[in-house]
Amino acid sequence: MYVIGTAGHVDHGKSALVKALTGIDPDRLQEEKEREMTIDLGFAWLKLPAGQEVSIVDVPGHERFIKNMLAGVGGIDLALLVIAADEGVMPQTREHLAILDLLDVRRGVVAISKKDLVDSELLSLVEADAAEVIADTTLEGSPIVACSAVTGEGLPELMEAIEKELAQTPPQRDLGRPRLPIDRAFTLTGFGTVVTGTLVGGSFKAGQEVEIVPGGPKSRIRGMQTHQRKLEEAEPGRRLALNLAGISPRDLRRGMVVTTPGWLRPTTAIDVRLRAVSYLPRPIRHSLQVSFHSGSSEVSGRVLLLDHDELAAGQTAWAQIRLEEPLPMAPGDFFVVRSPNDTLGGGKVVDNHVRRHRRFHQPTLDTLEKLDRGSPEDMLLIALSRLEPCEASQLARHTELAADQVLAAAAGLVESDRALVLGAQELGPASLLYSAQGFADLTVRAKDILSAFHRQRPLRRGVAREELRSRLGLDPRAFDAVLATWVKQGDVREEASTLALPEHAPSLSPAAQATADAFLTSLRAKPYAPSTDSLPDPELLAYLDEKGQIVRVADNIAFTTEAYQEMTSRIVEHLKAHGTITLAQVRDMFAASRKYAQALLEYLDEQRITRRVGDERVLRRPEAT
Repeated sequence: MYVIGTAGHVDHGKSALVKALTGIDPDRLQEEKEREMTIDLGFAWLKLPAGQEVSIVDVPGHERFIKNMLAGVGGIDLALLVIAADEGVMPQTREHLAILDLLDVRRGVVAISKKDLVDSELLSLVEADAAEVIADTTLEGSPIVACSAVTGEGLPELMEAIEKELAQTPPQRDLGRPRLPIDRAFTLTGFGTVVTGTLVGGSFKAGQEVEIVPGGPKSRIRGMQTHQRKLEEAEPGRRLALNLAGISPRDLRRGMVVTTPGWLRPTTAIDVRLRAVSYLPRPIRHSLQVSFHSGSSEVSGRVLLLDHDELAAGQTAWAQIRLEEPLPMAPGDFFVVRSPNDTLGGGKVVDNHVRRHRRFHQPTLDTLEKLDRGSPEDMLLIALSRLEPCEASQLARHTELAADQVLAAAAGLVESDRALVLGAQELGPASLLYSAQGFADLTVRAKDILSAFHRQRPLRRGVAREELRSRLGLDPRAFDAVLATWVKQGDVREEASTLALPEHAPSLSPAAQATADAFLTSLRAKPYAPSTDSLPDPELLAYLDEKGQIVRVADNIAFTTEAYQEMTSRIVEHLKAHGTITLAQVRDMFAASRKYAQALLEYLDEQRITRRVGDERVLRRPEAT
């Protein structure tokens, strides 16, 4: 399925030509019929001689309605540029052609309309002018066909030219990221809310959940139609009418996008390749306020030139456009910028969700060049370096690449040692990826954290696993995969939920060893009620705890491991024999004060050996020992 968009000066017969080709009057508004001038977008369809159906978007030609024209030509496959034989090339002919060129519309047919109103000599001149005006644009070399919507002369030849051009037009790519920019939203009696637009980037199915961006309301596709036929599935490149459930047309407007949930985030800053139109009367200045158009959207914005102070006619520059309202943009989208009365330029989005850049900063310009013209591996590596660690499937959202292209590019990066797969032997959509440089930087950060911890707390075994994960800012799945790689490579040692550098080995100085020995002797002297008055340094306590020589049941109470194990065993035996035990019974069992008995029982609760029921404890599990 292909979409054709008309273009051309006001009153050059675009709508009449569409009606003659299709039998459908694209002027749907009463005002349009009364004024005999297209004001808003019109829609029709036709069947080509070989039987293929195509959609037609008819756009207004008057200069006051250029924004409506721009809302209609996004996503078209072929332009039908209409030039009246009795007037020739006119201002809006040139502006519409410039817009098609900026939007990279590469297929077209030029229709010299109203052939019946001129003689052959004037017709030849107009045809020559048409060939000249499309030279050096994306439509250069397009067929030129003279015709008349009134007499029907030349219409078969025009249909043949359209069919031939479309036969050479590749179908739109299915990237797995469907988007339908809304150009109309209305209520249809008996159905509810209906929106129309041209589907790009992926497919839709009836019953599918969708969301509307910006704004975020969720909905469901109740039904789909194209050319008044019901569809169960629609591929990219179709004109569609979507019947949406649970949403009112009052909540919708032209420029919103219907898409699958969760991936398309609106942005207010984009990096672009900007080209000024060839007839620009004055240069585009840095920080110029403009009207920004992409898809069916229109918002105000400001152009920040990154490698020029001003952009003259026909020149190209890197720029960042700051938008006054968030728009759902993706890399690869085309756009146009205008002043209140003129088209100034346009180009392609190379990056979205960007920060403000330093002007004339060469590393930034080099990155933009790679995003625009680099290999798929280059594009993917830049996206990966910003999102890592990241699943391969998520990277597609941040590039122009389809899912299969992302996997192929990722495989190339892994093979060339510019990226690595974490925790998986084979690369797949769910694989976690890290750039080689990013992983090296992360490893340095982790080692710095561990090294600082070892210096500050030399007697500790290492950093708690969860603490390192938190300080690195990784989610649990990513951290597990990263840690497994570090352990395998010998960068980190893991022991009892603590992490350390491989060379780290806690050890006591002679003085500290003497202190530790004296403390252990004091614990053994009163094993069930050790003194709490002269506890050693917290680091030494932690060392003895990690070494398994003591068990700290509270901040200021520690037992020797032997004493703790004996006490636990006796309590468990009592519980097995009697079912319950009280704090007073534990106190009496060990001839200790309430302080020690309570601390011990609370610790056993924490260890899930016992469970408190009122004033008594029971075994949490019968097999507890």
